[in-house]
Amino acid sequence: MACMPGLPISRICSALLALMLLTQADLAFAAPKSTAPSKTLHMMITTAESGFDPAVVSDVATLNLIENLYDPLLSYDYLARPVRLQPNTAIAMPQMTDEGRSFIFHLRPGIYFSPDPAFNGVRRELTAQDYVYSFKRMYDPALKSPWLYLFENKVVGDDALRKSAAAGKFDVDIGVDGIRALDAHTLRISFKAPNLNFLFEMAMPSTGAVAREVMQASVKDATHAPVGTGPFILQEWQRSYKIVLQANPNYHGIFHSVGGSSTQDQAQDQAIARALEGQRLPRVERIEVRVMEEHQSRVLGFLNREFDYLEQVPEALSDMLLQNGQLRPELAARGMLLSLFPTLQTYYMWMNLDDPLIGGMSLDRIALRRAIIMSRNAAEDIRLIDKGLSLAAQSPLPPDILGFDASYRSPVQYDPELARALLDHYGYSKRDKDGYRLTPEGKPFTLVMHSETNATGRLRDEVWRKSLEAIGLRLLIKGDKHSEIIKASRLGKVMMTEANWIADFPDGQNFYQLLYSGNIGRMNYARFNLPAYDKLYEQTLTMQDSPARSAIYQQMNQLIHAYSPWAIRKHPLSADVRQPWLLNYKRHPVDFTNWRYLDVDARASGAASGP
Repeated sequence: MACMPGLPISRICSALLALMLLTQADLAFAAPKSTAPSKTLHMMITTAESGFDPAVVSDVATLNLIENLYDPLLSYDYLARPVRLQPNTAIAMPQMTDEGRSFIFHLRPGIYFSPDPAFNGVRRELTAQDYVYSFKRMYDPALKSPWLYLFENKVVGDDALRKSAAAGKFDVDIGVDGIRALDAHTLRISFKAPNLNFLFEMAMPSTGAVAREVMQASVKDATHAPVGTGPFILQEWQRSYKIVLQANPNYHGIFHSVGGSSTQDQAQDQAIARALEGQRLPRVERIEVRVMEEHQSRVLGFLNREFDYLEQVPEALSDMLLQNGQLRPELAARGMLLSLFPTLQTYYMWMNLDDPLIGGMSLDRIALRRAIIMSRNAAEDIRLIDKGLSLAAQSPLPPDILGFDASYRSPVQYDPELARALLDHYGYSKRDKDGYRLTPEGKPFTLVMHSETNATGRLRDEVWRKSLEAIGLRLLIKGDKHSEIIKASRLGKVMMTEANWIADFPDGQNFYQLLYSGNIGRMNYARFNLPAYDKLYEQTLTMQDSPARSAIYQQMNQLIHAYSPWAIRKHPLSADVRQPWLLNYKRHPVDFTNWRYLDVDARASGAASGP
């Protein structure tokens, strides 16, 4: 989907047609419910949005937006820790039968999509068939959905749909017995084997329902707006610059939380619960979202009161906000508040195992990748670059993810001397006139790393260049936008680049799937294809969190370290700072945003924006 910069989402003629088709009842339905002064949140995303199709997008910045436009079946309790799932468009948590092979959801009647010309003036109710369509369209090869792994080869009876996709004749109307609407408000999902993480997946933004009429209209009209049943509606889109969301006046959400947090957060959570209990969501009428790719611009914008919060203070600029791990006194005097939040996130640098220079499973290529990993000093990075706001990663799993083992240590650690010896031993001992290593065949070669063109990216690039030159390897940095790097990565056209993964659901499976061969061309950017790893991964899919499953995860860790598709780097600690007028703020470990719960103290905000 696309929109002309600076113009409203729908074309003027489409908007006029929609208005002519609306009945008086529809006009009342679409009108704002309150004439009170508008409450506006001022937010930012850190990279340009990549589109608004939940089946397609996978970058964190765009998922921030998707989460607020569409509705999955389930959601997370805002305040409960450990995290707890709750019904969203479903009336209650689903019935689970056959040891986790089948799930029946009963949808809440009376949930409606936002008005759109594609509905021809009819108030369009969300039905079970909308979820059937939304899930099945992930099989469409034209979409290259990174979320297809949630269903492909897992649900009962998807063979014909997969064959139609493989033959280039995709037909979304082909029946899939495992994804079926039993009636207008009853949905059944059935799997070939127990799928114990399925309920977490049904709270992911990518599983939000779309309307078939709208998606078909958007194919013909590139300026068509995304239409969902979520808490906000996309009102304005200036590509890569500004997105405006308007509160959905007919959103179904009423706040309720079972709570249950740690003692240190109990008083804060109780205050939020008192303010929100029984209230209709969202609490503000409008959100203005700016794209801020440069870290310095984000910090300066926040300090200039342009944004209501700044999550994950950039490590390189932390001195502007923090002092000895605390908020700077002059900022605390302005009423700002600091929270340190352990994110369910892993940073890693992946290497393309299909690349003719760095890929393959021969001993010399494995040695090259292993030496690259051993050249980087993680402890120094955390101390100097991250200013202590991260933890050295030993495996793909961050703390607080089911399956994490705090005692596990990677056998591949920083050791440039051993890295040099490894390269010498496996044929990279000869050097060119500039001192850079030659291939075992005696040919010059250059490693190419794609990188985002921002301040942090440039700093990271120089550390990698210094580390690799210390072991005799030449590095070329190729700068590009994040969205373009992602596109090229899926096509296997990137040799190596830094990446990070934030948990979609709080279980180890969500991280280990990043190296499963079935996800090559989607989220397995390293194109790692190891039958032994795949067999272990598939074995864990039918296991609940347990010591037995954790033991298998350790075997998978050993295979990752042995074949070295990743340099597993760090798990960040997020320093989050918020303005004094922002109410009900609490960071959630899994949800990307908390925008629907936030409120604004208009008097405090007005006073702060004054002279």
